[in-house]
Formats: sequence, C-alpha cells, structure tokens
Amino acid sequence: MAKIAFLGLGVMGFPMAGHLARAGHEVTVFNRSPEKADAWLATYPGHRAATPREAANGAEIVLACVGNDDDLRQVCLGQDGAFAGMAKGSVFADHTTVSARVTQELAGIAAEAGIGFVDAPVSGGQAGAENGQLSVMCGGAQPDFDRVQPVIATYAKICRLMGPVGSGQVTKMCNQIAIAGLVQGLAESLRFAEASGLEIGEVVEVISQGAAGSWQMMNRHKTMAEGKFDHGFAVDWMRKDLGICLDAADDLGVSLPVTALVDQFYKDIQRMGGGRWDTSALIQRLRD
Repeated sequence: MAKIAFLGLGVMGFPMAGHLARAGHEVTVFNRSPEKADAWLATYPGHRAATPREAANGAEIVLACVGNDDDLRQVCLGQDGAFAGMAKGSVFADHTTVSARVTQELAGIAAEAGIGFVDAPVSGGQAGAENGQLSVMCGGAQPDFDRVQPVIATYAKICRLMGPVGSGQVTKMCNQIAIAGLVQGLAESLRFAEASGLEIGEVVEVISQGAAGSWQMMNRHKTMAEGKFDHGFAVDWMRKDLGICLDAADDLGVSLPVTALVDQFYKDIQRMGGGRWDTSALIQRLRD
C-alpha cells in the first residue's frame, strides 16, 4: 500500500480518491473548498491537508484532478504547491484534461526537482469514476508509469502508456473529438425520430443493434428524450476540452471542421443557460 496525496475533490476526484482509500492506501486529500474535504473524510478513511504542499509532503505518489491549466499550475507551483512538498523520486500524475503545453511546462519543472511526471487524463465521466471503470490514457517515462499504474488501476478498467509526456493529453483530445460529432449525430437522429412521431425508445432498441449503436446512445437516449440533463459531463467542461483540441489542431495544421461546428453548438447551449447541463443537451438546441 502506498502513501498518496489526492488534489481536487470534484465530481471525479471525490470518488477516485475514495477508491484509493477503500483499497487500503494511506490517502491525504486537498481541496480548495474545505467543505468538500470534510465531506470526503466523513465518507472515507484518510487525512486532509490545508495546502497541496502539506498533502504532498512524504507522499510517494501525488494525484491531481482539477479544472484547467491555471488550476493545475496553482496546485503544483509556488511555496504552497505540491512540487514544493514532494521528495526526489516521487511521482506526480495528473488526471486533469489540460493543454499539452502546460503538461510539458510542468513536467519540465518536475524533472528539474527530480520528480517523475505522468499526464493521465481520464474518460468515463462521473459514473465511471464512481464505479471504478475509467479509461486512463497516460504519457510519461516507463518507470514513472510503472509506479503509478497499480494505483490508478484501483479506479480504472484500462490504463495505458501512450508515449512520452503529453501523449495522454493528445489521446484525450482524440477522445473528445470523437465524442463531439457522435453526440451531435445522436441528437439529430433522436430529434428526427421525435418529430416523425416515432417512439424514441423503440427506435433506439432497433438501431442500437446495428452499426449505429454506441455508449452515448445506450446511456443517454432516455434522458435526451425526457429533456433531463442534470447529470454527467457538463457543457462548460466540454467547451474547455474542445478549445484545447482546436488550439492543438491549429498548431499541427490539422482541420477539425465538425469539432469546430459542434463547439459552436455547445456555445448556443451555454447561451440557453445550460453550461452545467450534460453534453447530451445538444438535442435541446434542436427543439428550441
């Protein structure tokens, strides 16, 4: 069992850190709003810290799952940041979906301090985190990955090293690009069925058995039909991720026309007040 720090107790980090604690690891958590840390300690065995540095002090592995590039820099750097509390030979693994640029920046700083760094963004949403069924795509050196993989396996159905530092984030971009077009297509299909007077459940039962079947179809068609979006992966988060994808595509000279279009559709959902709705809310834009 390892001594672990977990930074960030949002809808993903809260259950992920919980899986570690229940598996017998010694877990110290940090969250910017202490109320969430209190709630976590009321649910799981472990400790809480007032700063990322305090949480990371003495930890063999430090895991983070925060919001964006700036949040990640904030928990890593400065006199109260995690890097300041980590010993040489320890490893930092980042589950946040952030730009490859900030990943490379922080990995370089970690290397100068003798700290290993693995970028390890996740896919599977809140349900995947709660059920310990996340897909984790990693970038880093093989020895660092080998250190963190058994720990991450506590809440992952697959955890794979994709290449050097930054490769995990690039793989996560591929994931979000694939999802964006798929959800828009599903929204259009279900709206078309609805407008044609067909029963959505019956349509899905038939077409899901063929080439149209997908995780999104099976897990989101009922709530899309009912107009219920108070769950899952928020539109605000998806727009952040798609922005990372589009910026990286510009750097590579790669065209992502469908991704750019769906990003604008999500912008419409935000204007409708649905920034915290699940990404399947794209169907609501077609109804209004």
